[in-house]
Amino acid sequence: MHPFDVETLTAGRWRNGGGATREVVSWPSGAEEFGWRASVADIERDGPFSAFPGVDRTLTLVAGDGVRLTVPGVFDRLLTRVGEPTAFSGDLALTAELPGGSCRVLNIMARRGRWAAAVERVTGPVVPPAGHAGVFHVLSGGWRAGDDGHTMAPGQGVWWDGTGRTQGREIVALSPDAAALWADLTPVD
Repeated sequence: MHPFDVETLTAGRWRNGGGATREVVSWPSGAEEFGWRASVADIERDGPFSAFPGVDRTLTLVAGDGVRLTVPGVFDRLLTRVGEPTAFSGDLALTAELPGGSCRVLNIMARRGRWAAAVERVTGPVVPPAGHAGVFHVLSGGWRAGDDGHTMAPGQGVWWDGTGRTQGREIVALSPDAAALWADLTPVD
């Protein structure tokens, strides 16, 4: 398991100036085209949202008052609840509107036909399935991951690529207010 802290990840500004993205992982590492990718984005103003043809996306609000994603007549979702994932096709050329100011989201992208992503809010133990990749991002409380007892607080987490041993490396809550996002990434045969 590879630990991360969102605040120490390098923020890359969007070309349109509407926000910044902090990449957690792009897998396979160094590949020209990712199979799956996890990032945290700060959306700072209304504007276009990049399309990713051939990619399925799941966006989850982690801080702020929310974001509305729209394609007139095709797609309209208002994300206002922290920890509630919203899945959509990366083929869509969306517009983002911020009804209450800037916000932060966890963005999970999976290359269609190669990977499938399922993102859920969890409050109890997570046991990564053998052969699956994954990302675990803490929303609240304290958590412990893996055999080495790595502890995590809000904005921190771990990811794994599915090629190493994750079986038996349970992620457990350490406090009653613990909540996190778990993205389970499954290879598609």
